[in-house]
Amino acid sequence: MSDARISAYADALVAVARAEGATSVVEDELFRFARALEGSDELRSVLSDPHLPTERRTQVVQDLLGGRASSATVALVSMIVATGRISELTRIVDEFITRSADNRGEAVAEVRSAVALTEEQRSRLAEALTTRTGRPVTVRNVIDPTVLGGIVTQIGDTLLDGSVRTRLTQLRDAF
Repeated sequence: MSDARISAYADALVAVARAEGATSVVEDELFRFARALEGSDELRSVLSDPHLPTERRTQVVQDLLGGRASSATVALVSMIVATGRISELTRIVDEFITRSADNRGEAVAEVRSAVALTEEQRSRLAEALTTRTGRPVTVRNVIDPTVLGGIVTQIGDTLLDGSVRTRLTQLRDAF
């Protein structure tokens, strides 16, 4: 999908979340759903299967998210599935989160770690990143088993790799 379409969908998500008065909730829920979708070949396959009727695919979304996510989130994911754009959901959600944060004057940091960060760790990291970027930072934690230790942080186009693997590689290259 073109960047213009990604932007158009992201703008629509921002407008709906804002109208519902639940931007931060929708951001968090869409972020989690997008990462779950990335990690599940079976779910991606079902939601993108053109042989399944649209109603069935949207019912899968409602079954998965109903009761666990806000009605706005369920409706937005269902809309993306119904329009056949599920393969672009992650890009749409990432753009939505970036635009929402920009509207608040914030930045979003996607932090990949082997285990979930505690609230204290997230808070300390947000403070450090706020100091580094000069604007408030929201930390979104992604559990990534390929990160052996440490964290890998992405803020926009900036990658801060503090993983053990990278540090070991740097150490090996130094000798």
